[in-house]
Amino acid sequence: MRTTRQTAINRVVGGIRTSASGINPSGIRTNAAAVMLGISPNTLRSWERRYSFPQPHRSAGGHRQFALAQIEALRMTLAETHNVSSAISLARERGEGPSTSSRLATAFAAFDEELANRLLEESLGLRSVERTIEETLLAAVAAQAETEHNSAEYEFGWRHATGWLSAQRRLAPPATRPHGVLIFDASAPCDLDAIYAQALEVVLRRSGLRTLSLTPAIETARLGRALRALDPRSVVLTGRRVSLDSIGRLVYAVRSVAPEVTVFDYRGAVPDTGASTVCRLGESPLAARDMLLAKIEAAAPPRDSRAIASLAPARPAAADL
Repeated sequence: MRTTRQTAINRVVGGIRTSASGINPSGIRTNAAAVMLGISPNTLRSWERRYSFPQPHRSAGGHRQFALAQIEALRMTLAETHNVSSAISLARERGEGPSTSSRLATAFAAFDEELANRLLEESLGLRSVERTIEETLLAAVAAQAETEHNSAEYEFGWRHATGWLSAQRRLAPPATRPHGVLIFDASAPCDLDAIYAQALEVVLRRSGLRTLSLTPAIETARLGRALRALDPRSVVLTGRRVSLDSIGRLVYAVRSVAPEVTVFDYRGAVPDTGASTVCRLGESPLAARDMLLAKIEAAAPPRDSRAIASLAPARPAAADL
C-alpha cells in the first residue's frame, strides 16, 4: 500500500515540475493534492474550510490550485504528528518559503532522501555552500540528535549529511593559499562532532587552504611523510573520543617535524581548564574558519618594501649603456 501511494505521489510531483524553476507556478489541483496527503478530495476541502489551511488560490477557470510547498509541508507534519490540527499548526509555523533546517529535519524524520536532496538544492539556489552547510544541514542534523542514544532518524540524517559533505569536499576548487591545515578528528561514526569536523574541512578548502584529516589512532612514528607533504602551519583538534595524553603525543609528534605549527581547538576537543594555551576556534565552522584565517594572516611575515625593492632588476649603470 505504501509503495502504491509513494508511486502516486512521485507521479503527481513529477508531473507538475514543468516550469523553468522546476515547479509549476499555478500549483496543483485538489485531486493531486489529496493523493499526496493520502486523503479524499472532500476531506481536503473540509480542512480548507475548517482550518483555512492549506489555502488555495483560484485559477482563471475557478479551480482550486494548492501550493506544492504547503502540501509537502502538511504531508510531512501529518506523518510526524498523526493529528490533523497539530500537523496544520506545525506546517503553518514552518512555512512554505525557502528550504530551512526545520524542513530538512522533517525530511530526515520521514526518511525521505529525495526530498532531503531537493531541499539542499533549493538552499544552494538561495545561499552559498557555506551558509547551506551551517544554517540548513548542520542545524537539521543537530535537531534530530538526542543526548543518550541515537535514533534511526538521526542516523539517517547523519549519513545523508556525511555523504553530501563528502561530495562538496570533492567539488571544492584547488587550493590558492600556501598554508596547510592538519585536522585531527577524534570523533566516532554518528557523532555530531564528526559532521562538524567534515563541515570545517569543506569550508577551509573552499577558502583556498590545503587540508588533511587524520584520526588520532594514526601511528605517530609514520606521521612524518604526511607532514612533509602537507607542510602544515596549523593543527586543529576536534572530537572528544581520546584522552589528553593521546592529544599531547600527537602534538609532540607534529611539532618534532613542523615546530612552527599553531594548535587550535574546535568544539571542545581540549577541555578548557584555564591553563591551556590552545587557541579556541568556537563551535561553528564559519566562525572557526574566519578565526583561523585571521590567525594565519596575522602570523604571515610583513611585506618589507626594502626586500621587495631588492628583488627588482637593478638599473644599469651609465657606463653599461
